[in-house]
Amino acid sequence: MLSFIRSDLNQLRAYTPHPGGKDGEPVAAIIDRLDTNECPYDLPEEIKQKLAFNFEQAIESNRYPDGGHATLKQAISEYVNEAGANTNSANISIGNGSDELIRSILIATCVGGEGSILVANPTFSMYGILAQTLGVPVISVGRNESNFEIDLQAAQQAIETSQNLPVRVVFVVHPNSPTANALSENEINWLKNLPQNILVVIDEAYFEFSQISLVKELPQHPNWIILRTFSKAFRLAAHRIGYAIANPEIIGILEKVRLPYNLPSFTQTAAQICLANRQILLSVIPEIISEKNRLIPELSQLQKLQIWPSDANFIYLRIKDAEEQEKSLTKLTAELKKQGTLVRHTGGGIRLTVGTPEENTRSLEHLQAVLQN
Repeated sequence: MLSFIRSDLNQLRAYTPHPGGKDGEPVAAIIDRLDTNECPYDLPEEIKQKLAFNFEQAIESNRYPDGGHATLKQAISEYVNEAGANTNSANISIGNGSDELIRSILIATCVGGEGSILVANPTFSMYGILAQTLGVPVISVGRNESNFEIDLQAAQQAIETSQNLPVRVVFVVHPNSPTANALSENEINWLKNLPQNILVVIDEAYFEFSQISLVKELPQHPNWIILRTFSKAFRLAAHRIGYAIANPEIIGILEKVRLPYNLPSFTQTAAQICLANRQILLSVIPEIISEKNRLIPELSQLQKLQIWPSDANFIYLRIKDAEEQEKSLTKLTAELKKQGTLVRHTGGGIRLTVGTPEENTRSLEHLQAVLQN
């Protein structure tokens, strides 16, 4: 035990994702990696060639990257405005993945005993994990088990009774991960009516798949931040690029706590090239949605499983026998891994990413085989 380390950190386990699964299996041992909601397709060769050319001809490795991300911010704001928003570079902050932006939000709002955060579980785990690493209390409420809407009564009560460490930030995902449901009208209205002294963070990591966004609401809600990422539909998970959209005052604060030179030159170049070629990259989305719509009814025919509708590029399922839920899901996840399909066991269920048609067919066959045993 290291006596100079914060006592609460000794109780935490490090978040250590392994590329081949929990036991650190090599990637080659897994046929279909359907556990992290990535796009199943790598960048096209023509775009990789453009990246290689820029690395060879345009990037000076001995020079620091653009610390203000000026060119990339402009490109992002133009893309965001295609959905009917009215943003410019002053509305954008860019992070080394959305994780860095979440951490910056926590530093700017809650660190030092200033407040707590509210999440509705199951949801994206990094909100709670990052808060804990910074010593920020996490208040958790539940969800309606039938449709996974937030328990708004419990959430409102938690806000009203958190006097010693008031809720400073509410985190929601739209659509939610792992349950794949978009925010309902009731949930959105609740967010709209939260007091201005609470920051509302709306994570739209799966916007390109859902085509549902609240970005046009930002001018009416100066206490809102929308997060997005290049890791999913834009196929840049290896490059770690996330961005926040908010009013310039909030963005100014995020820029204060952001690490200098947080985004390498090659990463910035990759994002700019992918934005310029977005029609090519996003052209696979109809196929992914079609595959999702094929999988859901086929999975629903497996009698042991309960399947929910999805507004994203993944499907959430549970074992119908509640008493055997966790034990059965642990076994199911392990058996699928042996078969060659990697899925995410989280939130009391399994999150299955929609892959290529071939991956989806194999994974459906693996599920059928495992459930019959």
